[in-house]
This record gives sequence, structure tokens and C-alpha cells, in this order.
Amino acid sequence: MGEHLSELAALGSVLDGMQRIAVAVSGGVDSLTLAAFAHRNLPGRVAMYHAVSPAVPREGTQRTRELAVREGWTLQVIDAGEFENESYRANPVNRCFYCKSSLYGAIRPLTTAQIVSGTNLDDLGEYRPGLIAAREHGVRHAFVEAAMNKVKVRALARELGLGDVAELPSSPCLSSRVETGIAIDPDVLASIHATERLVSAELDPRTVRCRVRAGAIVVELDTAALERLDRSRSQALAEAVREIFSATHAHTPVRFEAYRTGSAFLHLKSRDE
Repeated sequence: MGEHLSELAALGSVLDGMQRIAVAVSGGVDSLTLAAFAHRNLPGRVAMYHAVSPAVPREGTQRTRELAVREGWTLQVIDAGEFENESYRANPVNRCFYCKSSLYGAIRPLTTAQIVSGTNLDDLGEYRPGLIAAREHGVRHAFVEAAMNKVKVRALARELGLGDVAELPSSPCLSSRVETGIAIDPDVLASIHATERLVSAELDPRTVRCRVRAGAIVVELDTAALERLDRSRSQALAEAVREIFSATHAHTPVRFEAYRTGSAFLHLKSRDE
């Protein structure tokens, strides 16, 4: 309990050291929890910025708007314009750098406040080129500075009474489902989202990811959901997925596989590696 209180005190101290705060809110558990904590502890000094785009599931936007109304946030919904960047659409290995550069670059003209993100300690152990963009734009990571990981962020969300937000599964942007090197297409992202919603309704999986690969549409599921998928159900769902993708991937096979974190990400080695 003492450790928990010290972490919250550290988080409060980190935020209190900023004169005014602009929270970049994605609609996930980390940024929503940070926004709620900051607003409650520093009223009048915090504003939230949420970007909409074809890569952001509309549920995340709706969740952000609803919490903003409930909590009384100052919320500005913006278009970060990442789809206007050819480097982003090309989907290189560092696509997230261009995404976050667009996001922070869109927020900065709107405020002089310190921009903060929901990045937590666990994120530092992964390849996250978006962190480079954050550094270049002077963005701070309050949870990291307060030594809080994902488990501790979820515990804080529960303590704040954020309801289902505390249990939200990790859900990177829809572009993360497209294999590295395959261009990002808004129509494809819409089909990915529709597929995940369909499969969620049919199987109630703990985890579902629709991956667009060079030779297949791959729906990844947690082990329990995959075991519930018998041959008949698999064939019916595959046909429904093909119909969803008919405009862009009419002849691409559909497969169901076990979920693997970041499996659409291909690290392209340089000549020096």
C-alpha cells in the first residue's frame, strides 16, 4: 500500500511541476487514466487532445468523448493528418514515428502547454519509434517518470472509478495490423475493423487481430477462442471476412491462427546489422 501511495505521489508531483498540461488521448486505458488523474488533481490546468483518423477505431473516439463529458474535461478532437504523409502511408518499419510526429505536430500549434503521453514503463522495452517523435517534440511521459507500468496504470484506473476503462485490452491503431511494407489504405483499415467486430460478436474472444499480410488475411485469436472455432464455423466466418474485404482483397485467402503480439511487424535488417 505504501508503495502504491508513493507512486501516486510521484505521479502527482511530476504533473504538478508542469504549469499547464496537454494530454494526448488515444482512447486506450493509459492515456484515459492519465487524463482523468491529471484533471482531478490539477483542475483548470489540463486539456485533452484526441486525434481521429481511419486508423483510430471509432469506439476509442466515442469512449474518449463520453469520459470527457462525464469528467468535465476540456477536449479538442483533431485530425492529425498522418494520411497526408507519404512516408506514413508507405508503412515502413518506423511508421509509428511518422504517426506520432503528425500527432504532436498537430497539437503543438493549438497550445503552449506541456504535451504528455500515456506511455508507461512496459512500453520502453519494445521497439517504439513513436518515442523518438515524442522526444523530438518535447513530449513527456508522466507514468514513466513516476515509475508506473501497465499493471499499476490499470490499478489506478480502478481506483479512479473508470469502470470498463481499467480492463480495456491493449489495442494498437488499425495500421499496426498491416504487414510492414504494405501501403496503408483507409478502405483496408475499415475492413480490418469490420472483421474484428464481426469475429468479436461471433466468438467473444479475449483477443482478436485481423492482419493483412502479403499473401493472406489472417485473423489471430487467443487459444480458447481458436479452440471454439470448429471447421463449419471457420468456413462460414472465412466467407464473411472475404465478403468484407471483397473490394480490396477479393481473391486473398483467409486464415485463422493463434494470436502473436506484433506479428504484422517485420523488422527489415539494414546492411550494417
